[in-house]
Amino acid sequence: MLAEIRAFFAARRVLEVETPLLSAAAASDPAVESFVTCYTGPGAACGRAMYLNGSPEFAMKRLLAAGSGPIYQICKAFRQGEAGRHHNPEFTLLEWYRPGFDHRLLMDEVEELLRALLPDLGGGERLSYREAFRRHAGIDPLTVEEQELAKCAASHGLGGVVGPDGGGVDGWLDLLMSHLVQPRLGWQGPCFLFDYPASQAALARIRPGTPPVAERFELFLRGVELANGFHELLDRDEQRRRFDADLQLRARTGQPSPPPDQRLLAALAHGLPQCSGVALGLDRLLMLICGVEEIEEVLAFPIDRA
Repeated sequence: MLAEIRAFFAARRVLEVETPLLSAAAASDPAVESFVTCYTGPGAACGRAMYLNGSPEFAMKRLLAAGSGPIYQICKAFRQGEAGRHHNPEFTLLEWYRPGFDHRLLMDEVEELLRALLPDLGGGERLSYREAFRRHAGIDPLTVEEQELAKCAASHGLGGVVGPDGGGVDGWLDLLMSHLVQPRLGWQGPCFLFDYPASQAALARIRPGTPPVAERFELFLRGVELANGFHELLDRDEQRRRFDADLQLRARTGQPSPPPDQRLLAALAHGLPQCSGVALGLDRLLMLICGVEEIEEVLAFPIDRA
């Protein structure tokens, strides 16, 4: 699988790169917890908290801002507290960035890669986030009120569960996505969801409209989320605001607050090219290629045997 992925990108003249697994900054996303360690050797970094990366995104964007052109990376990534049927705290990630692409062009390339690795896939489907919720949950996620979401969850036996931020519209939407929408996606072929609520933009740009939407997509196959992609945000000040909002939410919920990545902000100030990027979980993809149900079936050493 790895050889075929590398051949795919070599044919498209996308450069393979390598960035640090250990960083002075970590993701601010409240849904992601990082492993923390401390460097004690010589140099200015001595005594500083360091984080195992949950994604190479920030470092790869620094390369893009320095003029790297199209790049990809296959690397280990780490997320604290994530273990289950589709999760292991240490996992293998494929991430790539395409200057000049918007998120729709990148969806095309993701599907081309997927079909190169799984040639017997059925026909693909592309749904807006809005249409997927209307079809599978009977609600409009872009205009719905929190009370209606709670009522919908209760009607499906989910009333006693709330999102990681203690509820809120996005907490309920995440809950309904994981229990009602996602399990129904990608059974005829790869399914791309796009145009997420602006409040779930993460590092994607927001397209104005009524309502505005995030130019973000996710890929699902046989009910499993495989990839998350963005038409990348280029505005340093907006990125700083999003970091601050994440950290405020972390403070309210008692989560640790890692320092925002000042070097990423500096790269954005220098100038990130217009681009789109995507991260794809290779362990989950290998599960689907092998036809197995548990991620530990494709790992030589899952967390319990590491």
